[in-house]
Amino acid sequence: MPKQPRKIDLDRICGVAAAETARALARQVRQALRLTRTVELRLDWLRSDRERSRFLTWLARQRLRGNLIATCRRQVAGGRFHGSVAAERRILGAAVDAGCRWYDVEIESLERNRDFSAIPGAQAIVSLHRFGRPVRDPGRLLRKLQRYPGALGKLAVACDGLRDAVRLIRLARPALSGRSRPEGIITVPMGPVAPAIRLLALREGSPLVYASVDEPVAPGQTRLETTVREYRAGEIGPETRVYGIIGNKVGKSISPAMHNAAFAARGLNAVFLPFLVPDLSDFLEVVAPLGLGGFSVTIPHKQAIVPRLDACDRLAKRLAAVNTVVVRRGRLHGYNTDYAGVLDALRGKVRLEGARVLLVGAGGAARAAAFALGDAGARVSILARRPEQARKLAMASGSVTAAREEIRRQSFDLIVNATPVGMAPDRSAPLAPGELNAPAVFDMVYRPIATPLLRMARARGLRCISGVDMLVAQGVAQWELWTGEKAPARLMKRAALRALRRDAE
Repeated sequence: MPKQPRKIDLDRICGVAAAETARALARQVRQALRLTRTVELRLDWLRSDRERSRFLTWLARQRLRGNLIATCRRQVAGGRFHGSVAAERRILGAAVDAGCRWYDVEIESLERNRDFSAIPGAQAIVSLHRFGRPVRDPGRLLRKLQRYPGALGKLAVACDGLRDAVRLIRLARPALSGRSRPEGIITVPMGPVAPAIRLLALREGSPLVYASVDEPVAPGQTRLETTVREYRAGEIGPETRVYGIIGNKVGKSISPAMHNAAFAARGLNAVFLPFLVPDLSDFLEVVAPLGLGGFSVTIPHKQAIVPRLDACDRLAKRLAAVNTVVVRRGRLHGYNTDYAGVLDALRGKVRLEGARVLLVGAGGAARAAAFALGDAGARVSILARRPEQARKLAMASGSVTAAREEIRRQSFDLIVNATPVGMAPDRSAPLAPGELNAPAVFDMVYRPIATPLLRMARARGLRCISGVDMLVAQGVAQWELWTGEKAPARLMKRAALRALRRDAE
């Protein structure tokens, strides 16, 4: 392929349109162009040459405004196309004739057929994909792409940890990639830990981030609408402050919608992202390289992170559980805003002074609830799957333990669920109907808004208190710790409810 260095004129967010029929692919293209000017057409997803011909005929008639990237990825590079390199070249050429001004060819096709000529009137992306086992030296792959200096290089690599993903996206930096030419290197981490790091590749200089129009077509890909509207990825740059939530179930978290809405409303150059963190040590090693300003902590790290911090405020030390970390001059400071969130959610709904409360759970969220309820004058009984954990929390918080077999014979003023049981897609409840012997039930789970426990309680005529109010209250406190500004609390609640309703559709 001859050298053809060109100036890049692409929106930084590339919508990925992939469907089996021409009609469905056309629908996705129109949908994508409402959100971005750059769209990748996965022609290899179309189920036959006939569907490809139909789609390209439609495309030629449309004269769409935007940057269309034709891709017909062969199986050897993780695509669905079964044909030869010559057939791939013909399809890409036809796509250019139909209006595409970019085409993506995998490096395997170029290495297999050295005569793969450049397509006149279009600019090339040379892509190198490595699925499966993580690559320990992505720089070696980068050097392979640099053999094609006239093309925009794309390096997509499976990453089993955040450190691997950060190492990959930093290759987009001009100083590290050894480039001064304008075409650059697109870096694409793949895998469960990849979504947040994919977006942050833009901060390192990657020209594009890929986001699916419909369902994700690659591991770690985010949805286009979320990428554009919630994360505002097109605005991410070197000065963008990064915050996030860490845990093992963050993909459906409502916190990004809530915090990003607040950043946008206040005009702050900041983004809040979900970080899947199975290994806490792995995450803590990328806090500094990513320049995180702070993060929210959820299951299962609220207690495990405490000894890893540089400092904790008095309340967090007392609870031995942290749900909020602020990074100041490289030092990690821990706080607990769940405590205030519990009290805020119950304020004006249940009288806590002298109330008998059954608290289900003994993890990080339950610790905040036990101390908050006890400090408010309630008499707390703790029921947990692991009796020893319940006993330790009871001793620390001045509470007592409860045995499951005794629950039906006791009565309470309030039942609080502080376990993840009932969080979508889980459809179970932490208690049985006959164990709901209290006039009010508070479920700290907020997804769905009507959890299995709350639906059961409502059917028995009990007062139901959603975890949404606690979510917003603790989030407002977090946001103010991170920014030092007054949070737009009402807007954050509206954003949270909107995200929950959208999720339920």
